[in-house]
Amino acid sequence: MDSRQLTAESVPLFQEGIGLLLSRWSVLQLAVENEWGGRDSRRKAELLLSDVFSFFNNSKEPLYIDDLENILEESLLSLNTMAEDGSIEEVAEKLMIMHEECLEGNYQSIEKMRAANRPPVTHVRQFNDEDEDNDDDNASMGEDNATNMMVDLPNARPISNAVGTSTDEPKTKQKAEAADDGWVVVSSKRNKGRKN
Repeated sequence: MDSRQLTAESVPLFQEGIGLLLSRWSVLQLAVENEWGGRDSRRKAELLLSDVFSFFNNSKEPLYIDDLENILEESLLSLNTMAEDGSIEEVAEKLMIMHEECLEGNYQSIEKMRAANRPPVTHVRQFNDEDEDNDDDNASMGEDNATNMMVDLPNARPISNAVGTSTDEPKTKQKAEAADDGWVVVSSKRNKGRKN
C-alpha cells in the first residue's frame, strides 16, 4: 500500500467514523451492554477504538485487512465474545474503505453514519446464565417469569395461559407472594404434561 498519512483535518473525522461504525456493530454493543467482559466492558470497547485508530495512524508498514481483523477478534475475545457471523470481516472492510476515503479527503461515509438516526433496537435477552445449565427447567422458568411480569395487572390473563398451560398458576402466584423469605416455589414435573 502507500505511506500516506491522515491530514490534521481528517484525523478527528476518522476517529469519529471509527466510533460510529463500532457503535453500530451489534456483537460489540451486546457484549458491552451485557458486560460479557466484566464490569470494564465499556472501557475495553473504548480501547478497541483506540487500537483501531493506532493501527491506521501509527503503522509505517503496509496495512493488511487480516491484521485489522485480528485486532477486532482479540478485542471481542477480551469481552468473552466470538463473532461467527462474518461481522468481523465486514467491519474490517468498512474501516479500510473509510480510511482510504479519509486519505482522499472524502468524508461522505462518515457523514452518512452521523446523519443516520437509527431507532433503538430491542434485543431478546436470556434470563440468566443458570438457564443454560438445566434444560428441564427452561420451559417452566420462562413461563413463571412471564407470569411474574404481570403482577401489576390483577385481572389480566397470564401470558403463559395463551400457549395452553394450566390455569392453576394464579394459585401458585399467590403462594409465591406469601413467601416471607423471597423464595419462589417452582411447580413439579407433573404439570409438564399439560404444557404441551
